[in-house]
Amino acid sequence: MLELKGVYTFYGNIPALRDVNLVVNEGEIVSLIGANGAGKSTTLMTICGGIKTREGSITYNGKELHTMRPNEIVKLGISQVPEGRLIFPDLTVQENLDLGAFLRNDTAEIKRDINYIFTLFPILAQRCKQAGGTLSGGEQQMLAISRALMARPKLLLLDEPSLGLAPIIIKQIFNIIQKINADGTTVFLVEQNANQALKIAHRAYVMENCRITMEDRAENLLKDDAVRKAYLGI
Repeated sequence: MLELKGVYTFYGNIPALRDVNLVVNEGEIVSLIGANGAGKSTTLMTICGGIKTREGSITYNGKELHTMRPNEIVKLGISQVPEGRLIFPDLTVQENLDLGAFLRNDTAEIKRDINYIFTLFPILAQRCKQAGGTLSGGEQQMLAISRALMARPKLLLLDEPSLGLAPIIIKQIFNIIQKINADGTTVFLVEQNANQALKIAHRAYVMENCRITMEDRAENLLKDDAVRKAYLGI
């Protein structure tokens, strides 16, 4: 579904990604783990067109993303939940969801998707007229995921969904990510919480110093001594 081949990006003259190669197959949850500053978020921003590649290629179902504008990438079926959630705090929950569907005009299906989201996150139904900025951190993360789903993506990119959340909320969020995947959405998950990320992923990549240094089935990486020592605190 998604393939990065030999991707290099830069911030000015500073390398941000070095020869990154990875694949996300349809139906998978694929995790990208690594330390802060390794290049994980940059990888997502490059896929979405927020950062341009200097070398290499990014293809999605055979179409070259690195030549497209971000809005064109969304139309293809890719949505991102950014690090820090970045909801619109002064808009209501309902208005945030409406903006997620901005590029759509299938009114009946939009209503159906809102009902689906309210089954995933019942608390958002209760808060639908409430300003996004007044929600708790966990509720804002639920809203950020829901806003991305309103674009009806085939591929959902998640950037640090556990950031700043209590353990009980993290568990709930990761259960919902599995549910979204089971309902037919492919997931590419960037996450510092390597233990949680590897537990729900089918496959995973390890990124260090802007490069992919390991890849394997997630269950194998959970057992790998180097990964356990570096990222799982074991």
